Amino acid sequence: MKQKFEAIFLDEAIEFINSLDEKSRNKVFYNIDKAKFVNDPKLFEKQEGEIWYFRTKFNSLQFRVFAFWDKTGETETLVVATHGVIKKSNKVPKSEIEKAERIRQEYFKNKTL
Repeated sequence: MKQKFEAIFLDEAIEFINSLDEKSRNKVFYNIDKAKFVNDPKLFEKQEGEIWYFRTKFNSLQFRVFAFWDKTGETETLVVATHGVIKKSNKVPKSEIEKAERIRQEYFKNKTL
């Protein structure tokens, strides 16, 4: 099975994942790795504009790691994880999508410097 994209994690995404307990952290990484190989909206879903997120449900908690695509570099398709949240409802807070978009814009601005 061919991998569809590479994933990198910005500092805030790493901090979020590292703040989780070991079993939750392992489940989040498992789902991100699985999403690299299969098209499954239960694992990786488009939100709004250019923002996507990795989805993980584990121990009655819903983890979301926000991300965007970078197709400008040497890697053919790269997904950049920005940050994460633990959701208590089905609705994604608009502020989190806006935060991911701000991080995306900053990422590309710094990349062109």
